[in-house]
Amino acid sequence: MRSPQTKATSSRSSSLFSRRWAGAALIASFQLLAQNQAQALPVGNPQEAAEAESKLPTWDEIDAAAVDFASIVALSNCSGSLVRFSTSKPDDYALVLTNGHCLSGFVPAGDAVVDQASSRTFTLLDASARSLATLRAQRMMYATMTGSDFAIYKLTQTYAQLSSRYRVTALTISSRRPGEGTPIRIVSGYWRRIYSCSIDAFVPELREGTWTFRDSIRFKQPGCETIGGTSGSPIIDAETRAVIGINNTGNESGATCTLNNPCEVDASGKITATKGAAYGQQLYQVYACLDASNNIDLNRAGCTLQKPK
Repeated sequence: MRSPQTKATSSRSSSLFSRRWAGAALIASFQLLAQNQAQALPVGNPQEAAEAESKLPTWDEIDAAAVDFASIVALSNCSGSLVRFSTSKPDDYALVLTNGHCLSGFVPAGDAVVDQASSRTFTLLDASARSLATLRAQRMMYATMTGSDFAIYKLTQTYAQLSSRYRVTALTISSRRPGEGTPIRIVSGYWRRIYSCSIDAFVPELREGTWTFRDSIRFKQPGCETIGGTSGSPIIDAETRAVIGINNTGNESGATCTLNNPCEVDASGKITATKGAAYGQQLYQVYACLDASNNIDLNRAGCTLQKPK
């Protein structure tokens, strides 16, 4: 998973789990980490985040990417984005999207977290990657690390309020499955960096430690060598600007199916692992789970998202 790591390794680390919370006291407070005997990902520290903001991209770099930082958010340990569904209304409470593994503890395999109170904060960026506002969550609608790896927070402000105050328009989560070769941009609010490449292929099954992801997106290299802190970055279709997925993991050392080293499993069951390969997860499946009020209903017919144990 792509949460931040220390400065010494930030140029080469990129996996789902290797960049998260440090400190034995914090680790011990989350039983799910102990269950999986996973190494905690070091959280991004304030100095690291401040250094990233002091090295903002130039407008030439942003223009070359064809996508800017509008509606992108930075978390304390990850990246994220201000998003909406295609069915969202102006008076709906706005949503923030990030990875499930960017919570304060990993969601155990085969589990999900649904409708919990939250006061988490997010730094909203402007188009040039400068800090624009601090947004606050009121609820965490849903989070999982099984099948996919995403979390959706409901904010205290509506889309209309954010538009009026900050002139920001949320990115739309696409309801369609993307295709191979789609040009993409991965926009990291934590690092204030945009990666440009395309979708190389779809992986039937991606395994990492005790977690399994399905129909994962593999990024074509070079161009999208994501690093720690890019976890939760939206995968944006460069042509439509719709969010078609979420960046979440990569193979650091070439090991097979271990923590920080996801492996691919094809339709025949063949397992392969490639050092440096980076991946994301799709999001269109969430639409089958939305009710008339755009809340997630895991009991709706056709909904395939992971349910809580």
